[in-house]
Amino acid sequence: MTRRILKLSVRNIIQISTAAVITFLLIFFLDRNFRVLPNAIHEYLPTHHAGLVITDITVTTCTSYNPFSSCDLDTSVWHRVDKDLHLGKTLFSHAYLHISRKREEELKEGDKVVVDVTVGRLDPSVADAEKAAAKGVDNKNEKWESRPAGLWVKRSSKKGASDSKNAVTGIDVLFGDDAVEAREGWGMTGTPLLLDVGRSVPSAHLTVRRGAEQHPPVKPVLRIRDNGKFKIVQLADLHLSTGVGACRDALPEGQKCEADPRTLDFVTKILEEEKPDLVVLSGDQVNGETAPDAQTAIFKYAQILIKHKIPYVSIFGNHDDEGSMSRAAQMDLIETLPYSLSHAGPESIDGVGNYFIEVLGRGSSSHSALTVYLLDTHAYSPNERKYPGYDWIKPNQIEWFRQTAQGLKKKHREYTHVHMDVAFIHIPLPEYQNGRNLTLVNPWKEPTTAPTFNSGFHDALVEEGVVMVSCGHDHVNEYCAVDFKEDGKPALWMCYAGAAGFGGYAGYGGFHRKIRVFNFDMNEGRINTWKRVEYGEDVDKRIDEVTIVDGGHPVRPMQED
Repeated sequence: MTRRILKLSVRNIIQISTAAVITFLLIFFLDRNFRVLPNAIHEYLPTHHAGLVITDITVTTCTSYNPFSSCDLDTSVWHRVDKDLHLGKTLFSHAYLHISRKREEELKEGDKVVVDVTVGRLDPSVADAEKAAAKGVDNKNEKWESRPAGLWVKRSSKKGASDSKNAVTGIDVLFGDDAVEAREGWGMTGTPLLLDVGRSVPSAHLTVRRGAEQHPPVKPVLRIRDNGKFKIVQLADLHLSTGVGACRDALPEGQKCEADPRTLDFVTKILEEEKPDLVVLSGDQVNGETAPDAQTAIFKYAQILIKHKIPYVSIFGNHDDEGSMSRAAQMDLIETLPYSLSHAGPESIDGVGNYFIEVLGRGSSSHSALTVYLLDTHAYSPNERKYPGYDWIKPNQIEWFRQTAQGLKKKHREYTHVHMDVAFIHIPLPEYQNGRNLTLVNPWKEPTTAPTFNSGFHDALVEEGVVMVSCGHDHVNEYCAVDFKEDGKPALWMCYAGAAGFGGYAGYGGFHRKIRVFNFDMNEGRINTWKRVEYGEDVDKRIDEVTIVDGGHPVRPMQED
């Protein structure tokens, strides 16, 4: 009997192992060709590395109905840019960009280096020859070579070609006719790749870096202005897409509306009029469901802030990582961009984007005048049955905040004026709807979707002296509210920004997109806040202006006339 049981066990183990191997090989084959596994598993790989030059570029196309069709090339020669050029929107076909690259010291005599890239139906050699003849230049060594998808590559074997400022050292793909490049030293080719897809697939644009890597991106030191003022603009819920996106609940009704261009026009107008010292992006910058390439969406807002030379910080909402990139991958990218002061924060605590920034006093002061805390509020409840709805700030995040705040207090006391602490999150705290003796400036417009579990972050903010916290998430809520301590003194101001993006919902009786502004007067320890509106008779006015902090402490509402 024992021998029979042993034989059955061995047979079962062999059968299970065989099935597991077959399943693994099947998944590996499908993913190798068609990327059936989630993007977060293999993540987006960078297309440029220090010291590397591009020696060739090509495009492959494969179909799922042909099991022998593959979008892969020899991995010892080619690196595949891990973005489906069809963005997964075609039923059977996929296409990928591949690059071949070498380290400069590995180049041999006769090796060619890519010095130019373009896209088009016609051979650009004719136009180049005419230009070279007119200038009396010999360009016989550099011929345009045709590649699939209308791609043309010019390569050179001239000595020193890899050292040329024209040598291509990085290549990437962005999507949509409204795509922009935000990285320093990179530039987009004018014509999209010629792919045999319908209009439902956003156009694929090559973007190229030439020459050596640029110097480190600009990272400004934040400082109070000489007049003692500092201004923060909060951009909440931009909900940007890959491509122009579709407007939701836009006013006035019945007019043509493209979500991202209208959102970004609104943002640009307010930035140019308010001239902030810092922009806080408080989550849901990317509308994951309509952003199969999150990088393209991120670059849209980043390019505007970089162009205006405005420092910015960002945290994530519940939609940012529902598309092609995880929170960690997005933050890795955002950290490299000019004027971004964003950080992933400690890896030892929950979430991505738990950090703080300091704003120094005016002049040459080395002391902090203002501390801005930013925390990740995650996405959806990990225990939907017991605590339905949204996630909450975790105990180790709260402990990190407490330790950080307490550790900074000694240095903050060295500041000769009133030092203030503020915070930004995405999902509101439970106290936004049930705080002690809650007093609102402007009414609720939609139900507050705070976590149903209260982890105690509100109390930690109050105990550590934070005077104001602001969030996004509930698009149509745009109020500020203050609750009170047991002794009747104001405890904490809690504000909503109101959503700025047309790619997210609005409605609730006709909501006009909003942007919130915080003005800090460090001479008086005062914070005023107001909103700017995208549409209607008040577009050029500050609306609902109120003083929420005075003398460095939360105060009862002091609304401006």
